[in-house]
Amino acid sequence: MSLRTQLTGTGVALVTPFKANTEVDFDALGKLIDHVIGHGVEYLISLGTTGETPTLDTEEKLDIIHYTIEHVKERVPVVVGVGGNNTREVMENLQQYPLDKATAVLSASPYYNKPSQEGIFQHYKNIASASPKPLILYNVPGRTGSNMTAETTLRLAKEVENIAGMKEASGNMVQCMHILKERPDDFLVVSGDDHLTLPLIACGMDGVISVAANCFPTVFSEMVRCCLKGDFESARSMHYQCLVGNDLLFAENNPAGVKAFLTELGIIENILRLPLVPLSEKWHQQVKDCLVKYNLK
Repeated sequence: MSLRTQLTGTGVALVTPFKANTEVDFDALGKLIDHVIGHGVEYLISLGTTGETPTLDTEEKLDIIHYTIEHVKERVPVVVGVGGNNTREVMENLQQYPLDKATAVLSASPYYNKPSQEGIFQHYKNIASASPKPLILYNVPGRTGSNMTAETTLRLAKEVENIAGMKEASGNMVQCMHILKERPDDFLVVSGDDHLTLPLIACGMDGVISVAANCFPTVFSEMVRCCLKGDFESARSMHYQCLVGNDLLFAENNPAGVKAFLTELGIIENILRLPLVPLSEKWHQQVKDCLVKYNLK
């Protein structure tokens, strides 16, 4: 079964809850997992960058993968984030991480190094050869410092067998359309930008890997389902219901915004690991007001 069949709809890039002492809060993680599954998301992403993975050590990452897969109990598919800017290290991690029950691996394009398009191609070709699960590319130039072009994406999709999908977060609608126009039939393409999910599905994307679905899983996942059915009139109403909330998610940094929402919903404590800090009081008050005004859950 192709990833395009298995992962259509809303995937949620889970935050990593922390206790006041900044240890991983597994009880809160379980509560969050139950929250998003119970409110309609189609699959989960463990150890995405929204999970503050740069601040997690290897043992914590392994524990989070084990806990997430065991707690989900096959209710929905689980995708695991395994990425970095050291190709050899990523390949080693793909061999060492407990991925046997994962559906796929999500891997962001290398950050900071700013490789050429050929460097990006060779990075993904090599890690795909080491991955025991199908690989989902992740283009997020606002964070990595380099864009993966449509040409490079399509070359990987067509030439590298174990590459099965793409999370596109460039914000470049024209680039997205070129990918969608030329992709192989079974190649998954999802939005990596909550704000653009509706128009990108209208262009042909298969769904979204979302930050917003942590805290607005009901309305956001239903919006995506309406889009996929072609009911854009209903979807537009939900899209605009979420708009202010989506703005607040990224007002200062991610995941400070989503953690503020989840704190107000009583799911996690409002703790981040440095260098990230919680949302400032000005923005946090707007989070409270937004939850009341727009009835977002």
